[in-house]
Amino acid sequence: MMHFADSLTFSGRKVVAAWAALPFPALCGSSLPDILSAHQQDVPWKLLSSWREQKVSGCFAQSVVLRGICKERPASCRGQPRSPLHSCESPEQVLQQYLHTQFPGAFSTSHVLQQPCDTRPPFPQFFSPLLTRRGFLLDKAQGHSSAGVESIPALAALQSSPGLRSLLSGLCQDLRARNVRRWSSFFSAGVEQDDFQEALEELKTLSQCYETGFGADGSEDEADSN
Repeated sequence: MMHFADSLTFSGRKVVAAWAALPFPALCGSSLPDILSAHQQDVPWKLLSSWREQKVSGCFAQSVVLRGICKERPASCRGQPRSPLHSCESPEQVLQQYLHTQFPGAFSTSHVLQQPCDTRPPFPQFFSPLLTRRGFLLDKAQGHSSAGVESIPALAALQSSPGLRSLLSGLCQDLRARNVRRWSSFFSAGVEQDDFQEALEELKTLSQCYETGFGADGSEDEADSN
């Protein structure tokens, strides 16, 4: 995972954030272009990492994996206007086009796997009754319980994004606010005061690497070089 994260970071950045959609919000009978076309204002996955911002404000680089959306699904629903996503020839192209639209200039890799995520026991059964046994959304609940969900479509993403600046700078501020001299066990474990202060400065410098003005202008050129 550390080497994978390294492949998504440049310009001094070392941290990526995790996002996921579990399950991926796919209506029963809809195609991937239909699903993504309904999420033009906000991406259909949520932040797993712990910082206050819950929306994607931009991206330097990312890797996205979607699984469980059947490739044989129809290209579009009857009566729905066609979009650039509907003109793509494969699910991989659909997802890549969507990422390019949502994050212009970002370095993006994407993969679409047909096999869904298995949710049979002992997987926690916390699903809504609005899901079919294969994890697709329904307009109204069916008779079976949520325990009957055997698999779900899922999406996972790792992103190097400007929002990480607030997470890293917040961590740095919290550590500076602590009087570590009162924690004798902290330094008796082998940590030196000078090393601790140096680590704080490195954390502050790392957070500055995620400022939009610091790296956004060169992110597209660096992405192309990768």
